[in-house]
Amino acid sequence: MSVAQVDPKHNVTGARQAYYDKISKKDMAPLWEVLRNVVTKEPKSKASAHVWKFDEVKKLMLEAGDVITAEEAERRVLVLENPSLRGQSRCTNSLFAGIQLIMPGEIAEAHKHVSSAIRLVLDGNGAYTAVEGEKANMSRGDFILTPNWAPHDHGNPGKEPVMWLDVLDMPTINHFETSFMEHFEEKAQNTSRADGDSLDRYGSGVLPDGSMNTFVHRSPVINYTYARTKPILERMKKSGDIDPRFGARVRYTNPATGGHVMSTMGAYLALLPKGFNGEPYRSTDGTVVSVVEGKGHSLIGGTRFDWGPRDIFVVPSWVEVRHQADEDAVLFSFSDRPVQEAVGLWRERRSA
Repeated sequence: MSVAQVDPKHNVTGARQAYYDKISKKDMAPLWEVLRNVVTKEPKSKASAHVWKFDEVKKLMLEAGDVITAEEAERRVLVLENPSLRGQSRCTNSLFAGIQLIMPGEIAEAHKHVSSAIRLVLDGNGAYTAVEGEKANMSRGDFILTPNWAPHDHGNPGKEPVMWLDVLDMPTINHFETSFMEHFEEKAQNTSRADGDSLDRYGSGVLPDGSMNTFVHRSPVINYTYARTKPILERMKKSGDIDPRFGARVRYTNPATGGHVMSTMGAYLALLPKGFNGEPYRSTDGTVVSVVEGKGHSLIGGTRFDWGPRDIFVVPSWVEVRHQADEDAVLFSFSDRPVQEAVGLWRERRSA
């Protein structure tokens, strides 16, 4: 129904309906008829819990490699559309997610855009992402940043297809109507810094002396390698530093501020020990989860979703979730928590 029409249960007729019809012609509507739908007692996410099985996704991605080239597509990506948000290029209400494929010998040409991107390498070796002059070689489990307005391109000089998960804040950017994008004449940017330069320079407990104002809203580190992060989780597991909801979990941080890696998206990595049976949890940030390794299942809103290596699932805002691991499992998660925290909206509930 249009906002000028009346909910049948109100049984509004006569003069009131005539009034509603009159104001509708002037592009106005009565708030009192929709107030309970727009100001809810608790969040009611439009997104649904869902899981994408990587074995199925991989077959379709490789088929896409035969259907269209990286040059034709600019970015050969299959969008992970939330079943309840079809046609909107959304995985959660505020996040875009998709799987990108680059074949051997291909280059996904350089461009830049206002939307920030975070990438998790899922399958294959030999590709790279170049960001602001640094070439980041991609290995499975690596977490790579493409900050707002940063020039970037992808290439694959290797011998096998490479796939990764792209998560962008495009729905948030488009909500504010602040989207910009530019292309470059050169397909690939000149790289002046070696692979790992930003991690060595900014992620070793020391920072270059001088102003770090450039990195207030985003981390200066381009590639957070899995080989460097996984051992931290193993040490936490060994010492018993296990959260009853998340297992051994770390937050990826901006070393210049100690805050989230980006102002619009945050990321976490968690190790769930074999037999882990997580306590109920819910929060207002809708979350995309990618399984780096291991098997288990999650109860999301009371529905069981089984997962294995490289599967991807979504936990909508304020829907209860419990994780259980059949074997040691590592889960990578992304959400819009930094935005919600910045404006004082983020909430969590750590009990049933």
